[in-house]
Amino acid sequence: MRYQTLSLFEIARTSVLSGAQDGKATFLALLKEANSEPEEPSPLLLDFKGIDVATASFLRETVFALKTHLRTSNSKYYAAVANVNESVREELAVIADARSDALLAVETTKNGSVAKQMVIGSLDPKQASTFKRVTELQNTDAGSLMEKFGAAESTTSTTAWNNRLASLVAHGLIREYSRGRAKFYRPLFEEVR
Repeated sequence: MRYQTLSLFEIARTSVLSGAQDGKATFLALLKEANSEPEEPSPLLLDFKGIDVATASFLRETVFALKTHLRTSNSKYYAAVANVNESVREELAVIADARSDALLAVETTKNGSVAKQMVIGSLDPKQASTFKRVTELQNTDAGSLMEKFGAAESTTSTTAWNNRLASLVAHGLIREYSRGRAKFYRPLFEEVR
């Protein structure tokens, strides 16, 4: 699967990312770099390789602002972060928890493929199980989830599954596709299970 990767080190030209003002400037630079929409829903990876420190104010104005912008503008891009160190991961978690939000973080290999992923922030148990199932199934819809797992989860309404899936899309954790009036869902990174 092909996806666009934007290097924060190359865009910001420093290994220390701090301050709301610099965050806003970097947000605008990221928007400029990702100016053409993909033909189908795709991850937009914000690569933190080479970044030593990123403050919460910077991350709020870049990563979370971009993620919110993409999801509220019906973009086909879904923002995720890559190669964050423990310090940056902690700052991202603080923001995600304060906002009751979640963000997908991945590690990439030398050739740029995704090796593993984790959710930063918190999902309620139903969202977490739905995220896991979409990741395992690779391609599903609300009706299929209800048929396969409704009885086990005491969820017999397609609407409940639709709500869970819509919530995961709003968080930017799974991709939504449309075929006519029907919607189906895939993980951001199909190579990671």
